[in-house]
Amino acid sequence: MRVFLLLSLCLASGLAWGEACVVHSQAERLDVKVCQQNRSIPPNLFRSGFCQPQLKGQKVAVEFVEQCPVGAFGVCRNATVAGMPYKQDVHYYGVATDAAYLKPFCEQQSKGVWMAR
Repeated sequence: MRVFLLLSLCLASGLAWGEACVVHSQAERLDVKVCQQNRSIPPNLFRSGFCQPQLKGQKVAVEFVEQCPVGAFGVCRNATVAGMPYKQDVHYYGVATDAAYLKPFCEQQSKGVWMAR
């Protein structure tokens, strides 16, 4: 009964549970893979906005999954988008040396907490 009540409260409050998207973008000399784990974004907005990047000149593939796959070199926890109250965890895959740029962006711009894997 408690589990049902907790799930009902999460759904009624608009919190997403077990919702993520893997975004893979490619261009001539670029191959980037991130996964966005929803924390508090309304599900429709998460799917139609946050997980649908418009990246000019890049081929973008999006896959919706229950949770982000293992293997990320870093995660920006509780990341926010400027001017919005929503939170997500952004998992980064690929070149671990990119952490030198991603960590400051996570902490300063996204107001998140960087966690190296």
